[in-house]
Amino acid sequence: MKRSPVFRILFIAVLAAIALAGKASAVSLSDQELEAIGRRIWQNECGGRRDGLTSWNAGEQFASLGIGHFLWYPKGVTGPFDAAFPRLARHLATNGAAVPEWVLDRPCPWSSRADFLADFRSPRMEELRRLLAGTVRLQSQFIVERMEASLPKMLEAAPAAQRENVRAQFQRMLGSSAGVFALIDYVNFKGEGTQETERYQGEGWGLLQVLAGMSGSGPGAVGEFAVTAAKVLTRRVANSPPARGEARWLTGWKNRVRGYTR
Repeated sequence: MKRSPVFRILFIAVLAAIALAGKASAVSLSDQELEAIGRRIWQNECGGRRDGLTSWNAGEQFASLGIGHFLWYPKGVTGPFDAAFPRLARHLATNGAAVPEWVLDRPCPWSSRADFLADFRSPRMEELRRLLAGTVRLQSQFIVERMEASLPKMLEAAPAAQRENVRAQFQRMLGSSAGVFALIDYVNFKGEGTQETERYQGEGWGLLQVLAGMSGSGPGAVGEFAVTAAKVLTRRVANSPPARGEARWLTGWKNRVRGYTR
């Protein structure tokens, strides 16, 4: 998706201020810019399909909802991955969206993938898709706000010897609009990499791990990011429990991060 020069200048300048300060700062983006970011993330997650806004992958214990496939666990189910959908629902409601009562501050009402798929064309599911299709800008804002908060979290979680490199690589990525988008998309896609629960055999796969694995300087940051991210994701699959069958996703994951360079 082609971005305007104004979009690129604003985006890079604001996020550069975050990197230099090492703390969160409010990002001011227009509705049009947020919509463009959101639609590209939606394309990355599920090809921009409306039905893809409500997904439940085979072998998973949770629904994946919205443009960023935010996780929603059923009642009584816990897991190692960040369950962002309840926070998103609250964000939508706080910003004026008409969030149904059965969604807000509740566990996922479908207890399994079979239950979810059986209800896929129900009025309730259609109501949820209407909400998600009509709030792309607000969902994008939610993702950008997560990006704002990511650097200080990563610097706190990183070993002391890695912190300066993580900060430097983050700043390198801010040198282009492609790099800025890669940071935003990846932190939504695979998280900050700071949670101990998001580890296989002690190794994470989030933004922190990608930045820590980079070592270059100057131009070429996005290409190095894409290559490093592919290695980090390959390692995740190799370390993952065989029963999860994560190898089925690896080609798509690699294609996604390769797309950051285009």
